[in-house]
Amino acid sequence: MRMKIELSAVALAFASASGSAAAAPAFSTFVSSSDLDAVLSNHATIGFAYAGDKFVGSVYFGANNNQLYSTNLNGTGVAKFGAPVAGFSGEVYVSSSLGIGGFGPRDVYAGSEGVGTVYRFAHDGSSQGVFASGLVGGVRSIAFDPYGLYGNNMIVATHSGNVYSVSNTGVASLIAAVGADTEGISFAPQAFGSFAAGTLFVASEGLGTLTAISPGGVKTTVVSGLSLPEMVSFVPLNLGSSGNPVEGFYAASYPNNIQHSPASDFAPYIGDAIITGEGGSPVYDIRWDAGSQQFVTTIIATFPGQAEDGIFVTADIIATNPVPEPRTYALMLAGLGVVGWATRRRARG
Repeated sequence: MRMKIELSAVALAFASASGSAAAAPAFSTFVSSSDLDAVLSNHATIGFAYAGDKFVGSVYFGANNNQLYSTNLNGTGVAKFGAPVAGFSGEVYVSSSLGIGGFGPRDVYAGSEGVGTVYRFAHDGSSQGVFASGLVGGVRSIAFDPYGLYGNNMIVATHSGNVYSVSNTGVASLIAAVGADTEGISFAPQAFGSFAAGTLFVASEGLGTLTAISPGGVKTTVVSGLSLPEMVSFVPLNLGSSGNPVEGFYAASYPNNIQHSPASDFAPYIGDAIITGEGGSPVYDIRWDAGSQQFVTTIIATFPGQAEDGIFVTADIIATNPVPEPRTYALMLAGLGVVGWATRRRARG
């Protein structure tokens, strides 16, 4: 487990994206361990995704590790979703399609660190099956390109650091090889430094980096020295605009529950990249500073537990079948989860 943080690159202070003092985002329990235990006999939360009229998640090793669950939009009403998936083990990542690029609206997709296969579940959980296979390395992250730079395809990152583009027919093409375990995926909702709106960014726990990947596969490391970065998610430009209380930030807090932070808590960080780290549970804000012409990294909060997968839910995400607008639509993404077997044993110990 790599715990080193390069203090020269990371400001250990609470600050807003504009540099002025800002209150740290506050977290509260959204899905309780008792509700999860009642249905799954397991509350070691890992995956979590918004699927329109529900949330869908997963739990770690033990009972029902290969069984997804759903909740209502209040975080209650926990129920099993779909059927157990043979071969799924360890960390199971969950995502939901956006209804663009030929993918059905709010179908659920899941992958396991144990195999290089993505499963598709019908939105209501009534059917399921293999969607894409042959991915090198266990599945660590699944996202959907909302802007079109990557063909509105599914993007998948793996334990070996491979990043794939997967078409709506399940055909996978390698975009880039990061070189180490890669969990977080997100797309910039606006220009981020010299990178165009819609650019893909990945966080690698194995390297402690945030890297931009162009549609042609060119890799550019923009931040290093992060403490076991787990998930990356850009703060949407219209976060909180609907007034719907469902808007906000959600993330699995291993090994206990799901945590939530209201949209207003991230208002100072609109357009920035938010990364959670497993080493010490930092919540990083990464922004482009036009004055210094460099990326500035700040720790803005400490997550209540070991951060796993998470998402931002916005007005656009709440829409049944959103049409992406480069400056107003932002992807709900989350980074991916992992520390590997040794880290898990420590976390459980």
